[in-house]
Amino acid sequence: MFENLGVLNFWTYLAGLVLIIIVPGPNSLYVLKTSTSHGTKVGYRAALGVFTGDAMLIFLSFIGVASLIKASPTLFTIVRYLGAAYLLYLGGKILYATFFQKKALTAHVGMVAVKTEKVFTRALVLSLTNPKAILFYISFFIQFIDFNYSHAWVPYLVLATILEIVSFLYLSLLIFSGYLIARFLREKKVLAKLGNCTVGAFFMGFAAKLAIFSN
Repeated sequence: MFENLGVLNFWTYLAGLVLIIIVPGPNSLYVLKTSTSHGTKVGYRAALGVFTGDAMLIFLSFIGVASLIKASPTLFTIVRYLGAAYLLYLGGKILYATFFQKKALTAHVGMVAVKTEKVFTRALVLSLTNPKAILFYISFFIQFIDFNYSHAWVPYLVLATILEIVSFLYLSLLIFSGYLIARFLREKKVLAKLGNCTVGAFFMGFAAKLAIFSN
């Protein structure tokens, strides 16, 4: 289908991509929580941070930086611990706001509020400090690129576009799911607190997993 553009085994790539994207992770969880707390508009702002992070990682993979990070145990460990520390920070902040900042509960959805102007940045940092994303772009992603193709950037662009489209569809599903969850939790503050605790615990769990991650 895309062989003339330097793409190998397109349908295998698409099937693997869908499975990888729908596996729960920090990025998708953050987008879901943001849309639940602030609505679809801010949810898409978080999603834009994820899309931007993906695009930047693809570019780094194209110019070889991602491979350099993976090849250097020290650099890879630094990225891994930065990601773990940031996840731990987000998880701790959610739990702290849930139990110690009662005013942080929004009146319209009953969930912990965050400064919406920071949503994009937080999603971007989550994306860029995820070592599994780096591994994705230097192990799975490049398997479907024909490096004998005359213009190497073309298959990168094709695969990146497909990734962003699939990611957009999935995150859109999460965003509107978050909106429905918010409506359900509007008057159920106990459940809202439980939801925040769950999200915070998941972020801290992701942090612990990254901290002990072995390459």
